[in-house]
Amino acid sequence: MSDNDNDAVEVVDEDAEEAPAVETEAEGDAEPPAEATEAEAEQTDAADEAASAPEVESESEDVDADAETETETEVEEAAGPVFDEDVMPDEEADLLIPVEDYLSAGVHIGTQQKTKDMERFIHRVRDDGLYVLDVSQTDDRIRVAANFLANYAPEQILVTSSRQYGRFPAEKFADAVGARARTGRFIPGTLTNPDYAGYIEPDVVVVTDPIGDAQAVKEAITVGIPVIAMCDSNNQTSNVDLVVPTNNKGRRALSVVYWLLANETLDRRGTDQVYALDEFEEV
Repeated sequence: MSDNDNDAVEVVDEDAEEAPAVETEAEGDAEPPAEATEAEAEQTDAADEAASAPEVESESEDVDADAETETETEVEEAAGPVFDEDVMPDEEADLLIPVEDYLSAGVHIGTQQKTKDMERFIHRVRDDGLYVLDVSQTDDRIRVAANFLANYAPEQILVTSSRQYGRFPAEKFADAVGARARTGRFIPGTLTNPDYAGYIEPDVVVVTDPIGDAQAVKEAITVGIPVIAMCDSNNQTSNVDLVVPTNNKGRRALSVVYWLLANETLDRRGTDQVYALDEFEEV
């Protein structure tokens, strides 16, 4: 993968399950980024950072996942499941789980902002301004991502989440498939500074949100490893190799997506282990 945005090319979805190799997602002319509440700056103690990260490069924008402002997405979740939404063009699509289960988790609920990059994953816009993600594409991309991850040694997969609601399911996913997890603030130099005690060399990175996990994405680009990302309607994808379109801010939505991705990855490895959804939901 190149860090030159102009070199990005689109993933071919139709052949993805037969040929799990992943190419960079097509770059779009992004609209203005989401409101600051989507990626608030993390307040970091300078002394602690200096002690834990000897990396010379600095992290320009950390996300304060512990103090996220409640988003429109989370408000929608709190209102309860909605089963009569138009969330995909093909009502007869063969999904991994019933469409009602996607709806009850709010997987389809985007933000009130969109980027050109994510436009092709958006089914429609609601009267309240929230973009509705195409659930059939979410379902398909989970399968593609599982095909791709099944080709890697489990310990060479790294999953990250700075978002509070993504930490538990990301860690559970890592435990289920034998991957490594770095949740909370991603320490600069984790992938690029061999002198850092926490330095690791994974072969692929799964991120919960390219905005919140920007440091992990940046370092993956630097060392040339592919990035799979959970992307909401407001994400830019020029530095992402495989997009999984989903609500990446909701607690239940992230639990469902990581649960499905874990089971599908294990299935493609030929294992009999199957996890229940409640094992991915933080009590």
